[in-house]
Amino acid sequence: MKTNIKKCTLTDLHMIQEIGCETYNETFQLFNTPENMEAYLEKAFNLEQLKRELSNVYSDFFLVYLNEELAGYLKVNVNEAQTDNIGSEALEIERIYIRNKFQRQGLGKFLINKGIELAKEQNKKQVWLGVWEKNERAINFYTKMGFLKSGAHAFYMGDEKQTDFIMVKTLI
Repeated sequence: MKTNIKKCTLTDLHMIQEIGCETYNETFQLFNTPENMEAYLEKAFNLEQLKRELSNVYSDFFLVYLNEELAGYLKVNVNEAQTDNIGSEALEIERIYIRNKFQRQGLGKFLINKGIELAKEQNKKQVWLGVWEKNERAINFYTKMGFLKSGAHAFYMGDEKQTDFIMVKTLI
């Protein structure tokens, strides 16, 4: 299997929107009301919002391909683009979105390692992410990748307040 990664530009906006909505819906629709899902998807993945995120100099998006088929994407943030104030010596992995048919093929690990590589290139001392407290599969995966729970923050799914664990990996 051949894995490729490509840094996104504004021309990739519609692909990011499509993958974001598809994968988020697949992962969380069973746990949330249709109204809250719709409100979140509209807020997080509308084209203007994604354009602002893609244009932010402190955020980077990467498309990942498996055998030349678009499989998902990665979004990382540094400095003031981070969704929580972890500090200037940290890089946030905000999104690892992989389409269902490509899951369990090593792409999550590939994208985590890409985030770690980017952090090291920027001399960051930590990589962190937020993960829904009820997403046990993801929590177990991040733990295996060397991330440790270090706190929590509120996350809003529509009008419902949920809790995300903050997980941090310290780089050597």
